[in-house]
Amino acid sequence: MADTTAEFEALLMQRSLSDPQLLAAAETASDFRILPDATVLKIGGQSVIDRGRAAVYPLVDEIVAARAQHKMLIGTGAGTRARHLYSIAARLNLPAGVLSQLGASVANQNAVMLGTLLAKHGISAVDGAGLSAVPLYLEEVNAVVFSGMPPYGLWMRPAAEGVIPPYRTDAGCFLVAEQFGCKAMIFVKDEAGLYTDNPKASKNAVLIPRITVDEMKAKGLHDSVLEFPMLDLLRSARHVREVQVINGLVPGNLTRALNGEHVGTIITAR
Repeated sequence: MADTTAEFEALLMQRSLSDPQLLAAAETASDFRILPDATVLKIGGQSVIDRGRAAVYPLVDEIVAARAQHKMLIGTGAGTRARHLYSIAARLNLPAGVLSQLGASVANQNAVMLGTLLAKHGISAVDGAGLSAVPLYLEEVNAVVFSGMPPYGLWMRPAAEGVIPPYRTDAGCFLVAEQFGCKAMIFVKDEAGLYTDNPKASKNAVLIPRITVDEMKAKGLHDSVLEFPMLDLLRSARHVREVQVINGLVPGNLTRALNGEHVGTIITAR
């Protein structure tokens, strides 16, 4: 181990940070899992929060009950209001970095609203810098709410086509799960999972219980339930090698998924 470390340090001093030999040496180092007992939940903006009280209140009750046994980092999506902002900003020819900031403002609003509903149970919403306090919140009350939009802002990588930010709240929540080394990532949507077609438009759509990222791409389903770049993040992840998409409008689904049950669609890295 000492020899390996010495070799790695020597390469760092002598090579560029993109040197293949240096990258290979860095790959031998194991990541430290910061929160291995926690689960990240992504609460959909358009699919759940935008539906209002009828959808959100039962989910709040389920989160409060589940925190007795589970540690949860609860990320919020942006939803319809962000889409409206994207539409206006795109017509004004604004760049992806500005649209990223606009989308983040809506996800933040949703985090504040969800955090306010959970406040009487001791569950708070934190902003970007507040993620450093997440371990304390989890130790005390087993849950914390955060905005799912990754804080790229003007540093957002532009998409290959158009100006819609490619890394949005699905990607942001997944990155939190991966970087904290969490045990699971659950996307709470308004459909049972991934289908062969849009279930809202096609009566012949069939639920797919389990699928890999490569299979999704081969079937042309890579942008049908989660953001496309998030799937590439899953493929290259070290810790979170699968995610589950569930219907959070069905009572009990979230609790079952937290307990490790196969409730919706499981998407695996390989």
